[in-house]
Amino acid sequence: MTSFARSNQSAVTVAEVNLVRWHGSQHPTYQSISQKMQEEGMRPYMCTYGVNARDGVRSNNYAKVLYCVEGVIEVNLPDLGQQIALRPGDRLELPRGIRHGITVGPNGARCLEAAVRGSSAAGRMTTQEVKTLR
Repeated sequence: MTSFARSNQSAVTVAEVNLVRWHGSQHPTYQSISQKMQEEGMRPYMCTYGVNARDGVRSNNYAKVLYCVEGVIEVNLPDLGQQIALRPGDRLELPRGIRHGITVGPNGARCLEAAVRGSSAAGRMTTQEVKTLR
């Protein structure tokens, strides 16, 4: 696991972004990742990104977990000065309020996302919710 810390100069808060790289010989499937997230109390939903898609920088009022299922997803974390490339099986945990954006390459990508249990949006998202960016 790799952690990136952010400190806010105007407040005494520190947020951590956790990255867990997949090291298995075979990438996990949509089903196995979804099941794991549900076992952790999350309600995952699928995001499909078209070729060369971009999802602008934003922040959420809840903590979020993102798993790459297919393709490569580049996550931009401007507050940390970091860019993280997620490949199939990689997991990124984003704390509430951290700004992030997504860029996808020429083959598109799919990922599973969910609000972390106990954060303000955790009860509102469902497994049937699908986000598509083209």
